[in-house]
Amino acid sequence: MSRRNVIIEAFLRWAETAKADNRARAANALGRAYLQSDMPKEERVAAEMAMTYLLDDPSPRVRLALAEAVARSSDTPRNVILSLAEDQPEIAGQIILFSPVFTDADLVDLALHGSDVTRILIASRGQVPRMACAALAEIGGETEILCLLENDGALLSQASLKRIAERLGDCADIRGLLLSRDSLSSDIRHLLMRRVGEALSESSLIQTVIGAGRLQQVTREASESATVAIAGSAQHEQLPDLVEHLRQSGWLTPAFLMHALCSGKVDFFACAITNLSGCDERRTRSIISRGRAHAIRALYESAGLSRDISTVFVEATLTWRDASRANGGAMLENVSSLLMRKFRLSEQPAAATQLLDMVEKLANAERRQAARGFAALATLAAA
Repeated sequence: MSRRNVIIEAFLRWAETAKADNRARAANALGRAYLQSDMPKEERVAAEMAMTYLLDDPSPRVRLALAEAVARSSDTPRNVILSLAEDQPEIAGQIILFSPVFTDADLVDLALHGSDVTRILIASRGQVPRMACAALAEIGGETEILCLLENDGALLSQASLKRIAERLGDCADIRGLLLSRDSLSSDIRHLLMRRVGEALSESSLIQTVIGAGRLQQVTREASESATVAIAGSAQHEQLPDLVEHLRQSGWLTPAFLMHALCSGKVDFFACAITNLSGCDERRTRSIISRGRAHAIRALYESAGLSRDISTVFVEATLTWRDASRANGGAMLENVSSLLMRKFRLSEQPAAATQLLDMVEKLANAERRQAARGFAALATLAAA
């Protein structure tokens, strides 16, 4: 009989009669010896077999003692780690939180087939790989996702963050953690902004105070203004994704595009026209910034703007150019006022009239904002 078999048989005979406390101490010592001692190969194999035998010990204390000994080592046998990871939560927690043996696929499998406690443990690891983050983003509940978002070691992609926003953006705590991320893409910020608007519009208290009809109008106007602000602050490389998100969400309406153009968000506006027209981006930007009126109109009509309103967009573009040269930036009030002055003198198609009404409202809102700012400065000066 080999030395290995002698060791195993002796251990098994002892384990049959030893008390649970003694077995627990032996399990812990065995795990540490396996990882820290220079055992001959035969004894090392015997120790691994003994640890495998302890995985079926009827006492949780024994399995916990083994888990505590081997949880943090990359040299622990995989079969021991994977078995302990499926044990009761107190035991599995040591392994899931700390073991470096898990592959990305192991963690994904645990997330998909484990309990909510298992997913919380995965979300709380020192480092959570992208694959595991993606799995948690897809199926995790609020508690798991909060743990994940609060974990600086979680390697969350923008795709995972967007999935979290889509699934759990109604949760104020999750929304706050998402919005606190400087790297959060503009399309996700817009998605979360919409969730806030939906929550406000569904509030019975606010509906009672403001009235359902008025609330709907206020929410729509505030959402549009916030969306234009997001578009203006987005990084250039984020614009195509933001534009595509808005197009799929039904936001790239003529009124919204006019709002963006009159507000001076021309980088975003050009990206939107590129998306809608299918025209080359460099050519689109060249036409908007330097093209003649007929070229601008042809571009806008290729983007789906009707002839009734393309004329207004062409004039707004030319007005923006003049305002940019004169003021160093296209001010909403300047552009809209000039548009009003030009088009109100003549009869316009119904679609153009509706568009110009919206521009006038924007200008009025801008004037009110400027007045509030002036009053605030005056109050400070008088203090």
